[in-house]
Amino acid sequence: MSFGGHPVAYPIGVTLGALAVCAAWAPFATVDQLAALTTVALAILGYTGIRLSMAFGMLPCGLPDSGAFRVARIRQQHRLVSRSWLEVTDSGGSRRWLPVYFDPALLTMTETEARGGRIIRTADLRLYPSGRARDTEPPGRLVDNPTRPDPDAPLLAATATRLTRRLLFDAQSAIAAPFAALLWIYIDGGALLTFTGALCVAAATTTWLAAIRGSDPS
Repeated sequence: MSFGGHPVAYPIGVTLGALAVCAAWAPFATVDQLAALTTVALAILGYTGIRLSMAFGMLPCGLPDSGAFRVARIRQQHRLVSRSWLEVTDSGGSRRWLPVYFDPALLTMTETEARGGRIIRTADLRLYPSGRARDTEPPGRLVDNPTRPDPDAPLLAATATRLTRRLLFDAQSAIAAPFAALLWIYIDGGALLTFTGALCVAAATTTWLAAIRGSDPS
């Protein structure tokens, strides 16, 4: 199964999955645990709402409200984080960096002109911000797109957008889930069932966070 369609289809799907995990453990929860699950679910919904509002232009992303600029795609690799960014250069030569949700079309994107505002659009592609623009270069290793379209990009896109690959890629951050579950056991008490539930919720939440921030599986 592939998530090569709309750029926000995958993060929305992972959000629903994380909420489903919270709901699945609710019948086994005590009153305190149910309150914690509700808090996690509300945080997921609230943060997702903010991110999607920015992606669809309902909230500003930090770029000028009008005008044209040059954009080039770069891929960031920082620890377990991998994201797509647009390097935005305005007419005065100043640069900003805008994170965007992964789209297979980004793999063949070369430096081009785009029009700004709350909707970022090139000649044949609409881009969906996954956060606010920043004035400083993103941390980590940055890989520029080739100056010419990569002939292997379609094959790479088909591989990168596979659901299993994307989930496994984002689930790397779940390495912290056992520690979060142990912390919950320390705070709230409980036995194996409590640990298992906390582990599942923590793993689902960290995977969701990677997806909703705009992970790049390429």
